[in-house]
Amino acid sequence: METQKLAQRRRPGRAAAVVVIVLAGLLLITAAVLALDARHVQFYMSGGTEITVPRGEPYEEPGVRAAAVGRLTGESEEDLPVLVRGEVDTGTMGDYVLCYEASTMLCRYSAERIVHVVDRTAPEITLLHSEDYMPSWLEGYREEGYIALDDVDGDLTDHVEIEDRGDSRVYTVTDAAGNRASAVRQLPYSIGRPTLRLNGAESLAIDASFTFLDPGFTCTDARGNDLSAYVRCEGEVDPAAAGEYTLRYGIENAVGERVEATRTVTVRPLRNPDVVDPDGKLIYLSFDDGPGPYTDRLLDILAQYNVKASFFVTCLYPEYAACIGRAFREGHSIGVHSASHQYRRIYASEEAFLEDFEAVQALIREQTGQETRLFRFPGGSSNTVSRFNRGIMTRLSERMSEEGYVYFDWNVSSGDAGGTSSTEQVLQNIVDGCSARRVSVVLQHDVKEFSVAAVERVIIWGLTNGYSFAALDETTEPVRHRIAN
Repeated sequence: METQKLAQRRRPGRAAAVVVIVLAGLLLITAAVLALDARHVQFYMSGGTEITVPRGEPYEEPGVRAAAVGRLTGESEEDLPVLVRGEVDTGTMGDYVLCYEASTMLCRYSAERIVHVVDRTAPEITLLHSEDYMPSWLEGYREEGYIALDDVDGDLTDHVEIEDRGDSRVYTVTDAAGNRASAVRQLPYSIGRPTLRLNGAESLAIDASFTFLDPGFTCTDARGNDLSAYVRCEGEVDPAAAGEYTLRYGIENAVGERVEATRTVTVRPLRNPDVVDPDGKLIYLSFDDGPGPYTDRLLDILAQYNVKASFFVTCLYPEYAACIGRAFREGHSIGVHSASHQYRRIYASEEAFLEDFEAVQALIREQTGQETRLFRFPGGSSNTVSRFNRGIMTRLSERMSEEGYVYFDWNVSSGDAGGTSSTEQVLQNIVDGCSARRVSVVLQHDVKEFSVAAVERVIIWGLTNGYSFAALDETTEPVRHRIAN
């Protein structure tokens, strides 16, 4: 009886063990199933894992959905509760992290989203303007000023770039975040272009002289402001040189706009009378040692003023020999000077002089078709370079006169044979010399460019001071020096 009771008391313990074993088996099976199912939480983020939000704008959460997902069981139909941790301060730029959490099967899962708060606000440009300011055409638009401010970078006025585009001015600035702002100002040219008026005619004709007085001009803007002082004249008129000249007057403003006017001035040559009064004041221009490279230019000047001159020629520049024929055809006097202009050869003997003389005479015959009776001794009749042959000048002057030739010296020297190389001084020498006498025979050399350059002004001075110009001929009272040998 005792043994049977003991056995009955032990039966419940065995049952519990069986239960434990069964539960353990179920747990193992469940664990195996879960392991095979790999159940976890899947997060679905609207807007992506990174979002950019402009600074200052409210942050609106796009939303996150979480669901339990398994390999065997698939995705649950019901969403899991999601806990959000973290905050976004859109008033302060930076990167913010939001953490989303959800649990399944006693396991907690999480996902993150990065929110970038950035500067998307462009700077503001304020254009300053004064109602009292009125730009002038001359100065163009004078900048009135501007201010550029940015919420983040502060004052960007010094970083503003300016570009003029026609009648508008564009202001542009960019902040550190790359936000760009611009403003446009219409340039107020309401006063219009100035008016440039010439005093006198646009085309003037004046007689050659030593002075030219520009009639001038006036320049005013639409408001009546006198801008004449800002006008510049390009070109000049040489009143002592016949020809046509162009004067260009212009005014330019600060932006490169220009207003112009043009005047043409014609300088007319004075005219020497066709018939010269023998009792009046006379100037005989005479040129030695040519023809040369400047003789044609000299003949052009003489022709412009109807002036006749005298040329005592040489054989030194055969390439210009044709000038002798031209001068003769245009009414100038041609005389013999020297073939070689070598004093020791010329004045070695009377025969040597005549041989040199005949060489020039042959050239004159070739160019003019006739001989001349006029001549000028090399060095003049008063020369002392011939003293190596005592008395040669006395003998030659007598012999040449007996043979019907007329020689001329001079009573006004231009100084171009060695005294000066200045055109201005040549002019002054001739003016001073001619002013002191009624009849002047002027010595120049047409092989000297600076001397030829003075001729036109000599003529203008003479004609405006009552002189006439003539060429020497056989009837002219000869001007002669005292013979020194």
